[in-house]
Amino acid sequence: MLSKCFVLAVALFWSCQNSSNSKMLPEQKEETSSVVEIIEDRLPIADPYVLYHDGLYYAYGTRVSGFEVYISKDLKHWKRGEKLALSPSDSWGDRWFWAPEVYYVESKNRFYMFYSVDEHICVASSNRPEGPFVQQEKKPIVSEKAIDTNLFIAEDGTPYLYFVRFTGGNVIWVAEMGEDLTDIKLETLTECIRAQDRWERKQGTVVEGPSVLKRGDMYYLIYSANHFESKDYAVGYATATSPKGPWKKYEGNPILHRDMPAAFGMLGTGHGAPFVTADGGFKYIYHAHASENSVGPRTSYINDMELSADGVIRIVGDVIRPVVVR
Repeated sequence: MLSKCFVLAVALFWSCQNSSNSKMLPEQKEETSSVVEIIEDRLPIADPYVLYHDGLYYAYGTRVSGFEVYISKDLKHWKRGEKLALSPSDSWGDRWFWAPEVYYVESKNRFYMFYSVDEHICVASSNRPEGPFVQQEKKPIVSEKAIDTNLFIAEDGTPYLYFVRFTGGNVIWVAEMGEDLTDIKLETLTECIRAQDRWERKQGTVVEGPSVLKRGDMYYLIYSANHFESKDYAVGYATATSPKGPWKKYEGNPILHRDMPAAFGMLGTGHGAPFVTADGGFKYIYHAHASENSVGPRTSYINDMELSADGVIRIVGDVIRPVVVR
C-alpha cells in the first residue's frame, strides 16, 4: 500500500513546428457525437512533465521562449492553452527556457513552476495550473549556473530541490529549500549521482532530468544519462533510504532505451517524469528524437510505469502517441 508521503509526492511531482495537414478523428466513446480536429500529429515538447489536477492532465515542456501548457482528459488528445503558462516578461532571463515542472502545494494552495532559463534555475507561481505563472522576485534560485529542477516535499514537510550542477559534467545534487520555496539552504547541498556507469557515458558525462518519489521507506531517483543529442540517451534510477542519499544505482539500468520494447524503436528516449493517472496507475512521459537523422523537433510519448512488489521500477506497455487537437 502506498504511503501517505508517496501519494503526496506523486500528487506534487508527477502531481517545433505545426503540422501542415489537419486530420479528423472520432472522439472517445462518451463524445461519439463530435469529432476532433488534429492540428499536430504529435505532442511537440521536450523535457516533458505532466500534472494531474481536478480531473485534467496538464503537460509542460521545452519548446518556445517561455512555456506553453497542453490540457487533456484522456492523455491522447491535447489542447494547447490559449496563452503561455509562463511568459518571458514574467521571468528572470530571456533565453533557453527549459524543463518546466509544476506542482500543487496544498499547504500554500498554490501552483509552483520550477524551470531553467539561461542555464539558471528559477521558480514562479500561480493560482491556476494553466497559469499565468509569475516570478514574484525576478532572480534565480541560486547564483551559479544550474538546470533541471525537481521538487520533493518529505513527510515532515521539509522541501528538497534536486537539480543539475556543472561540477565535472552534469551532476545531480540536492538541497533543502526555504519555507517560501524561492531559495535553497546552501549548507545542505549534497551530491546525489554522477555519470560513471558505461551506459551513462556513451556521449558526454551527463546525468540530468531528476525525478524523486517515495514508496514505503525507499526513495527513488529517476534520471536520464548521456547527451540529449545521443541516440543512446536513456533513463535509469537509483534508490536510497533518505532523500539526501547515499544513492545506489539499479543494477538493471537503463530502464528505458532505444533497444527496449517500451521504446518501440525510438531514439534518444529520456528526460521525462512519472505521474499518477486518474485511475491511480502510474505512467511515464518522455521525449524522443524526431527521426534517425534529426534530433529535433523532439516529441513526447507516454508509457505505463510499474513499481513491483520487490521495489523495481519498469517502463512497459504500448506507447501512447499524443496529438494536439483544436
